[in-house]
Amino acid sequence: MTRLLAAVLLAATALSASGGDFGGPEYPYKVPLGLKAPDVPADNPVTDAKVDLGKRLYFDKRLSRDGTVSCATCHAPEKGWTDQAPVSSGIHGQKGGRSAPTVLNSAYMEFQFWDGRAKTLEDQAKGPIQNPIEMGFTHEACVGKLQAVKGYAPLFKKAFGDETIDIDRVAKAIATFERTILTGNAPYDRWQAGNKKAMSASAVRGFNLFHGKASCAFCHDGFNFSNSDFHNIGVGMQAAKPDLGRYDQTKAEEDKGKFKTPTLRNLKHTAPYMHDGSEATLETVVDYYNKGGFPNPHLDGRMKPLGLTAEEKKDLIAFLDALNGDTVVVKSPILPE
Repeated sequence: MTRLLAAVLLAATALSASGGDFGGPEYPYKVPLGLKAPDVPADNPVTDAKVDLGKRLYFDKRLSRDGTVSCATCHAPEKGWTDQAPVSSGIHGQKGGRSAPTVLNSAYMEFQFWDGRAKTLEDQAKGPIQNPIEMGFTHEACVGKLQAVKGYAPLFKKAFGDETIDIDRVAKAIATFERTILTGNAPYDRWQAGNKKAMSASAVRGFNLFHGKASCAFCHDGFNFSNSDFHNIGVGMQAAKPDLGRYDQTKAEEDKGKFKTPTLRNLKHTAPYMHDGSEATLETVVDYYNKGGFPNPHLDGRMKPLGLTAEEKKDLIAFLDALNGDTVVVKSPILPE
């Protein structure tokens, strides 16, 4: 009954969101088929001027200490808004310990980063700037560098009403731009909207497995296929000193090894998978889940061997492929001088 209810609720959510909703006064743009308008903070309304400024800041390597890294370095439009690497690289070629999450549909996440250390896109935008192995700057020095670029002052005035440049406005502009990076209009969305030819028979079987035998929908639910919650599925827990994920933020014993549930949209462009980039293909991801994950004291209780047959695994992947929607292409803008 629980699985059936989950399937019904997901279908209802998708249908209610289909058709390309228009946001209210807080979100002025049309969104792709299958999505709803993102929530927008009351103190950071979406405007064309702010999106334009945020786009320039997103691509500007001057936000890093040595001028070599921008947001787009690790979250590149042409690479599914990730860097398609197991772990990300920062200034001086330093390697981080986690894969770069996609910016696609990050507007719908209740937490940002794999460990949820930021509650909003605005908070997230500030983090990498002062991370020593990412952009390696300080907020104060970054703002000082931007203030020295004469072309930025009029852009900030247009976006915020005056020429003041501070880290909060930098973060608000970048977050506003990121709220426009939305993907939908996948075969699944068209299928849910009534076009029963939009998904193959294999993908439809995969849809039923997703909500039934494979139990994926317990965590990958809603129109964005993520519950924005944290789960220990065993990834990386075999290491001598495993990354403990959410635990590092909460210090709660039950959070050891938990990481945020990612969206399943546009997986075609965001490999490798898992927080550590340890799975190169969807086939190996499905195999990992089929085995029930890596046993550890904090493994999510839902992680059990699934017993999927070879054909069922193919059908499940066919459904995941049906979640590949619009490719969001954004060209690098002309930066102010």
